[in-house]
Amino acid sequence: MKTITVFTPTYNRAYCLDQCYQSMIRQTNQDFLWLIIDDGSSDNTKELVNSWIAEDKIAIKYHYQENLGMHGGHNAAYRLIDTTLNVCIDSDDFMPDDAIEKILNNWELIKDKPEYAGLVGLDSDSKGNIIGTSMPDGLEKTTLSDIYNKHKVQGDKKLVYRTEIVKKYPAYPIFKGERFVPLGYLYLLIDQDYKLYPVNEVFCIVEYLADGSSMNMLKQYRRHPQGFAFSRKNRMKLAKDFKELYKNAIHYVSCAMFTKNGSFISESPKKMATVLAIPFGVALNLYIRLKTRGGI
Repeated sequence: MKTITVFTPTYNRAYCLDQCYQSMIRQTNQDFLWLIIDDGSSDNTKELVNSWIAEDKIAIKYHYQENLGMHGGHNAAYRLIDTTLNVCIDSDDFMPDDAIEKILNNWELIKDKPEYAGLVGLDSDSKGNIIGTSMPDGLEKTTLSDIYNKHKVQGDKKLVYRTEIVKKYPAYPIFKGERFVPLGYLYLLIDQDYKLYPVNEVFCIVEYLADGSSMNMLKQYRRHPQGFAFSRKNRMKLAKDFKELYKNAIHYVSCAMFTKNGSFISESPKKMATVLAIPFGVALNLYIRLKTRGGI
């Protein structure tokens, strides 16, 4: 069995998926399986992947499901993965040639330490520029939340998790008519129980495409308010201070306006903060409506 699964949720991305495939072929360490979660594509993704499987250059597993969104793709991946580690590489991204080698070399340093859920490494653009900032020097144990809130690191980072730990936590919920739940929900839960080993090495090269989630977050927010409300309620429960609680309460109120949920106060885990957040939540909702007008 391979040590790590690289999983790639994809939806109608046959036009750019080859870039990821080529980077898998070039890996200096081939101790991985590439799991492709086809989230209901209507293009030629299946035929393309089958041609790669026939080439037999790397280990590939293909899974097709109805369109459930990115979080539904992650749910499927976590059900299917049976390797020790896993990492998600999006369909419009790819890996540096030595990424698997660096991941597994660093894994050797912590694999016998059960307090670690895994590793967190860097993303870069295609020119080698780090997305955001690197991790602080000398930091050997942290959480994803602390990286951003305590250590003030900026930009997307790449998570490599122990599969047995990920499987302990609930799957992302699926809301009828929606296709998005913020992935940070799971990462925040893991943060409550485990640490991450920070690695100042690039694990992923990212390209933010015009049709990607990162470039369309406000539209995602408006299209999938139940998913965002779910995420904000959990962040309110686990907030470490009032500032964090209040910020998430504002977003929760905004989401409630999109869903026309008249019970949002009674359903809130932090009712007083929610009441106080109503004016700013209404303002945020109006701002999002203005910014996404005619564009969803």
